[in-house]
Amino acid sequence: MKNSGFIARRYLFSRKHISLISTLTFISIIGITIGTALLIVVLSVFNGFFDVIKSFLLSYDPDIRIEASGMNTFAQNEQMMQQIESLPEVRIISPYVEGKALLALNGVQNEVVEVKGVQRDVFFQLVDIEESVTTGVFDISVREQTPGIIVHEDLKNKLRLNVGDDIALLSAAGMKNALTQITVPQTYRFDVRGAYFLQQIAGGSKVFIDIEAAKRLFRTRNEITGMDIKLYDNDDAEEVKEELKATLGPDFEISTWYDLQKPLYDVMYLEKWGSFVVLILIVIVAVLNIIGSLTMIVIQKQRDIGILMSMGYSKKGIKTIFRKQGLYIGLIGCGIGGALGLFLSWAQMKFGMVKLSSAFIIDAYPVQISPIDVSIILAASLLLCVLASWYPAHRAAQVQPADAVRYE
Repeated sequence: MKNSGFIARRYLFSRKHISLISTLTFISIIGITIGTALLIVVLSVFNGFFDVIKSFLLSYDPDIRIEASGMNTFAQNEQMMQQIESLPEVRIISPYVEGKALLALNGVQNEVVEVKGVQRDVFFQLVDIEESVTTGVFDISVREQTPGIIVHEDLKNKLRLNVGDDIALLSAAGMKNALTQITVPQTYRFDVRGAYFLQQIAGGSKVFIDIEAAKRLFRTRNEITGMDIKLYDNDDAEEVKEELKATLGPDFEISTWYDLQKPLYDVMYLEKWGSFVVLILIVIVAVLNIIGSLTMIVIQKQRDIGILMSMGYSKKGIKTIFRKQGLYIGLIGCGIGGALGLFLSWAQMKFGMVKLSSAFIIDAYPVQISPIDVSIILAASLLLCVLASWYPAHRAAQVQPADAVRYE
């Protein structure tokens, strides 16, 4: 039993002559190597794209968002703020008022925009938007009885806005009152103070005003639309979400950064593991070669198997010999393939060898090596190799010693 490993290696890697068996074994190892390396590289690229998309989305999305469940707004109170701030993972809390409004310029040009009212100083800590200001300054304070507004660069170019222009906003609530009460719609004047540009992959661009001006515009009185929360580590978002649910109760809808863009993230995960299933077929083809080569070894070595069994080797011991052959093929293929895949991923991550066209927001294929993904790939490939040896091992154990020796 102790010599099963030696016998397995001798059967598999005999140097006496190059045969069809050794050629099939070599092809199997190459297949496992290529399949494992490709899986590591491709999944690392998917991880890289996921991180790129996530970083762009988190440049605006919070780690956690709290909104009223079934209502448009809710009252912000000191007790709620203290309950949230008591969590050690919470870094910043930024309340906001949000809604759609009609933007009117000079009474001629109209555009429906999404308005977000924020507290400037707190919002700056949540989103690094100040560095994204392309024109003017991010100033939404009241000057000469007129509050400021910050617009997206695309909207600025579309409406040909300039810093200092006077624009009007009319909310849906204001339009409704004007229609039902037959009065002149109440508009609110704002002074364009600047424009910003954020690379947003999902969702439309927003205009920003002060939260108090937003409360007047949308007539929410002292209520807010929601609260954005920044954590010290966004990986804690799901855990904090559960804690907040237990603390705040069912009256609030709590979403993590993943929940806010769930369809997009889900599609990316689906593509990643779909690619895994397709590429694992390369390994499966190599596994079929393993079955063929080990079966041929069983046929060729029937006399040796018969001698071993007559010397006291049990059926279990014979099975162990051939299972170790599958294990050795898997270890060599996975070892070389794993090293090659990690090297190629590291080289792309370090030097950006494979470039993307200028139309993309990044210049080279992004790569992020995940130890968990690498472990899954290596374990799956190795398991397939071991499973491939099951049939040849079972067939070898069925050899009758007397018949094997007699006919040889």
